[in-house]
Amino acid sequence: MCENIALGYRGYIASLPINGSRTPQHVQNLVIRNYAERHALQFRLSATEFAIPGCFLALDGLINDLSNIDGVILYSLFMLPPEPTSRRSLYDAFLARGKSIHAATENFSIITVDDTKRAEDVWKISHVMADQPIDLNMLRTL
Repeated sequence: MCENIALGYRGYIASLPINGSRTPQHVQNLVIRNYAERHALQFRLSATEFAIPGCFLALDGLINDLSNIDGVILYSLFMLPPEPTSRRSLYDAFLARGKSIHAATENFSIITVDDTKRAEDVWKISHVMADQPIDLNMLRTL
């Protein structure tokens, strides 16, 4: 009888800014490692996305390698493709194979269809908030 052996979770880090902020790759890996430890996930090396805007070749490679991993730990949920249909395809590819997606910075996991709906809500809220000006007077009252 075969034992259920953990394949581990690949990290996924970026070379370009995420949501307008640049984070060094070694810091992204530290955040991912910390997330994996806190959630008792076996961490494997990270795939680094190419420094080409709109490029998701490394992420596509992880999807093609799903039979060899338990899932992916993204540095941030906002590393996923900006188009909702592309994200939906990605969610479907993982969930259909019983794999999970984790976003370390947001402390968020996508394991079920309901989780994908919550992830999309986070995307929508972030998009709306990015368009809102900051009222500095309000911040002074805090």
